[in-house]
Amino acid sequence: MLSSKASSSLNKQIELEAYSSQYYLSMASWAETQGLNEVSTFLYEQADEERMHMLKLIKFVNERGGHGIVPALKQPPVTFKSVKSVFEEVLNHEIKVTEEINGLVEITLKEKDYTTHNFLQWYVSEQIEEEALARQIVDKLKLIGSDKSGLYFFDRDLESMAAKTKSDIDKVNGSGR
Repeated sequence: MLSSKASSSLNKQIELEAYSSQYYLSMASWAETQGLNEVSTFLYEQADEERMHMLKLIKFVNERGGHGIVPALKQPPVTFKSVKSVFEEVLNHEIKVTEEINGLVEITLKEKDYTTHNFLQWYVSEQIEEEALARQIVDKLKLIGSDKSGLYFFDRDLESMAAKTKSDIDKVNGSGR
């Protein structure tokens, strides 16, 4: 059974994951209107992944005797300055999510809730991947600078770059996900 503090904290994480999904969905829509098809595809996939993270949390809270709450969400931004700024925002957002997951882990340790602690280890690993991928993308965009042809190739290659990064991280972590 979840403590009230753990349940409340997990519901805050549910809200953050739901907002993350909406945030990336908004970025994807913007990128699509800019003709950045692979960027939009990548961000649509990220939005779906964040929604899955939220659903996983809701199911866990409910299975542990709590009540996973579907949150009301504030509207995310609808326009962005540039592709580079989008991915800088993605990186900053993923860093924030990591901090929140780490806070949840700390709560579970203080409360000796080892079941929830164990469950959260998947999120800890996931955040390592998310931050590494976002950093790699931001680094690539810094190399490109304002070169429009570089942006064209970046957009074209984003899907394979993302798949390679996740595969490399899985190899390092010893997980074959």
